[in-house]
Amino acid sequence: MRFQSNMTNTEHEEKEEKIEDMDTQKESLDTEENTTYSEDLRFESEEESESPALAMKKLREKLKTCEKEKKEYLDGWQRMRADFANIKKDEDTRRGEMIKFAAEGLVDDLIPVLDSFAMAFGNKEAWEKVDENWRKGVEYIYAQMYSVLESRGLTEIGKVGEKVDPRTHVAIEEVPPTSEKEADTVSEVVQKGYRLHSKVIRPAKVKSFGHPVE
Repeated sequence: MRFQSNMTNTEHEEKEEKIEDMDTQKESLDTEENTTYSEDLRFESEEESESPALAMKKLREKLKTCEKEKKEYLDGWQRMRADFANIKKDEDTRRGEMIKFAAEGLVDDLIPVLDSFAMAFGNKEAWEKVDENWRKGVEYIYAQMYSVLESRGLTEIGKVGEKVDPRTHVAIEEVPPTSEKEADTVSEVVQKGYRLHSKVIRPAKVKSFGHPVE
């Protein structure tokens, strides 16, 4: 029984030693944890002290970048808008010109018909001998046709007394004027000219007064 009691004491001592070792290890771990925690606190404290300044710096840089990008986008948008406006304006002009002169081919084909009417009306002696009802019918047809062409932008060129313009008149003969006022004016229209809107499609053939002889 004494031997069994001695064994128990020994085991008890070993257990106490183990407990002491465990306490020592625990104290060591606690010390290390406290040290690490203190260092973490110090690091976090340093981060917190630097964070506002860094955040403000980064915010300023981002703001500067955003303002630069905004200006680039705005400039690009304004250029695109101006380009689009110019393209639209050019396209509208081209479309308008196409619409204005779409009837040019038809007018070219009808000008000889207008010349035929003008020749018939120009010979007053022969025209007056034609049956009145028939004559009035032809004159009405001519007036109706010319009204349609006029509504499409056709105008006549060539009137007696107007100044001779090489852009709209072709002088085929020059006659002496009776006064200085008649110089360089149309004395007779041989063949009417025509203008479609602003475009001369055929100049008028005229006789013109020259300069008076001194």
